Amino acid sequence: MASVSTAAPEVAEDHGLKREVGIIGLIWASEGSIIGSGWLFGALFAAKAAGPAAVLSWIIATIAVVVIAMVLSELGAMYPVVGGTGRFPHYAYGSAAGASFGWFSWLQAAAAAPIEVLALMSYGSVHLPWLIQQTGASKGQLTAAGYGISVAFMAVFVGINFFGIRWLARTNSAATWWKVAIPLLLIAVLLVTHFHTSNFSAAGGFAPYGARGVLYAISTAGVMFALNGFEQADQLAGEAKNPQRDIPRAIIGAVLIGAAIYLLLQIVFILALPKTTLAHGWAALSFTGDAGPFAGLATLLGLGWLATILYIDAIISPSGSGLIYTTTTSRISFGLSRNGYVPAIFEKTDQRGVPWFSLIFTFIAGLIFFLPFPSWHQLVGFITSASVLMYAGGPLAFGALRKQQPRAARPYRMPAGGFWSPVAFIIANLIIYWSGWNVIWRLGAAIVLGYVLIGLSIAFKANPNTPSLDWKSAQWLPAYLIGLGIISWQGTFGTGAAGHLGLWWDILVIAVFSLVIYYWAIAVRLPDAKAEEYISHHHLRSQPGE
Repeated sequence: MASVSTAAPEVAEDHGLKREVGIIGLIWASEGSIIGSGWLFGALFAAKAAGPAAVLSWIIATIAVVVIAMVLSELGAMYPVVGGTGRFPHYAYGSAAGASFGWFSWLQAAAAAPIEVLALMSYGSVHLPWLIQQTGASKGQLTAAGYGISVAFMAVFVGINFFGIRWLARTNSAATWWKVAIPLLLIAVLLVTHFHTSNFSAAGGFAPYGARGVLYAISTAGVMFALNGFEQADQLAGEAKNPQRDIPRAIIGAVLIGAAIYLLLQIVFILALPKTTLAHGWAALSFTGDAGPFAGLATLLGLGWLATILYIDAIISPSGSGLIYTTTTSRISFGLSRNGYVPAIFEKTDQRGVPWFSLIFTFIAGLIFFLPFPSWHQLVGFITSASVLMYAGGPLAFGALRKQQPRAARPYRMPAGGFWSPVAFIIANLIIYWSGWNVIWRLGAAIVLGYVLIGLSIAFKANPNTPSLDWKSAQWLPAYLIGLGIISWQGTFGTGAAGHLGLWWDILVIAVFSLVIYYWAIAVRLPDAKAEEYISHHHLRSQPGE
């Protein structure tokens, strides 16, 4: 059992933001992001990638997320700041590392609201085909009219956010109750009405594409993407009423609830499929209306009333997730500005405590994401990789801060943290690797773009709080990013990979590479006094007493 310190750190508010979110609001912030478009599409794409063995993909991904989430829980309770996942590496390694992981954090969050809108458009296209291209090379992509409707949804997300965090938490809480109830209803109905256990051995057996299919599904079929969002409680820590107590509970609770729902959804999806849909194998699985998979399946099974509910939910679930991701993206921008990486205008708040410029920028960036990624499936692998790259900064910061602040109050202390932290880093890098070379090189291009933008902000002194870059403590970072890219290129996952590094050997290489980077990073971490300076500067002061 984890030990819990009774001496909590004194925490000052981030300027302009209000602490109004309780434990339910935090859990539902994470759950509202976890139960989004992932449940509407994940079961179909995972089954196509791995067959019935997709259930193993969900189990493996859940274990991975729990390990990473426990690391972030200690950090989130200890340092309850806005945009935490993007700021923890800054405390441990300084500005160069902090700017990098802050950009990774912003990148995945900014792309999340657009992918939720794309999910909504895909389901809607079953009855409104003019939303999505139906034929030709651009099949499955937004039409001009579809793009216009997508812009409108993004504008609604931003508009709601302007009412303030308390109003947002209540709105998201109500939506999340619905979002949890509908999948549970679907699970119950399919278990009672359609139960074909033979499907688990049909069309090539339980694992028709072997271990590779199981692992590939985690990163590219929406499995890990679906479980993303647990960190939203961390991102809102600066606005939590009792962050030391509530952040760990919110993160772990949200993960377990979401994972249980997703695993059951995958099982009932496989059990309910008619034999005719598997005539050409799992990879070719298709049926009428599969642009909205569960609703299309319900219609195919004669459950028209359930399909109607699911089409309604296809508006509510993605909208709820898009709403909360719009919130957290603006808060990450706020955090990046507090660290001095982007112009100071991102910290401007209105009378409700809303970072208004960050919200407007989030809206504009979201519209841009629709252009290179005009469909749900095209964007999911990119977001997964960016999300997990963001998570990778957690274990690195965890290991360093355990040494830099050994006596700091830890309201939640992860048991066996010295073991689980490097394991979490290995897990994160494996998930990135499994997304495939065709995704990773695009992520690399986005990372370079981020460095250019942050570099321009620093060069032109757009923020008076321009930081020193602390390159000595981030010397491992270029080797990490470039090395991960080279391993991916030499592996077998994704189109364009060289195929020189076979399955299992690649896992060993990633594990060894991860451990080298992990311990190298900790060895060159910021001096203790410098880390304390950065933490104190960002309105946190830890007290002895653990």
